[in-house]
Amino acid sequence: MTRVTTELAIGSGGDPQWLDTAEMRAWRAYVDGAQRLMGVLNKDLQDGHDLSMAEYRILVMLSESIDGSIRMSELADGVLSSRSRLTHQIRRMEVQDMVSRSTCLDDGRGVLAVITEEGRRRLAEAAPTHVRSVRSHLVDILSPQELEVLGDIFEKVDAAMDASGTAPRR
Repeated sequence: MTRVTTELAIGSGGDPQWLDTAEMRAWRAYVDGAQRLMGVLNKDLQDGHDLSMAEYRILVMLSESIDGSIRMSELADGVLSSRSRLTHQIRRMEVQDMVSRSTCLDDGRGVLAVITEEGRRRLAEAAPTHVRSVRSHLVDILSPQELEVLGDIFEKVDAAMDASGTAPRR
């Protein structure tokens, strides 16, 4: 064990169950691949449409809601963001006229994020670029069986985090 791993093990109350070679390979491949993929998807949206991946996800969620609006707390959970970060993001998107905010009529206390016509227009323009990017960097390089396994894996990971309460709910 190196000095760093020894200190980590001692600091955490004993030796953790270290990853074996196969587990480390899978973990590092996931981390590296996921970060690079998200980076490329974000760059393609930025370069082609001056939209970040975060903005795109928000616009998608709002556009898929029945009336184009979602309570801010639900939207934060849906895009896996803190409420504070989402508030700042929505404020920036309001300046670009992609979204607006309004008071929730159900209780008068909640705040809704609402997609605007400009937001719908920007989403419609960006969606083909995003789909092409997802296809070329993920879907088209995997077999149908690999895609099914990938979906199964992350549904399982997501369900385990929901069950343990370790991740924000969606």
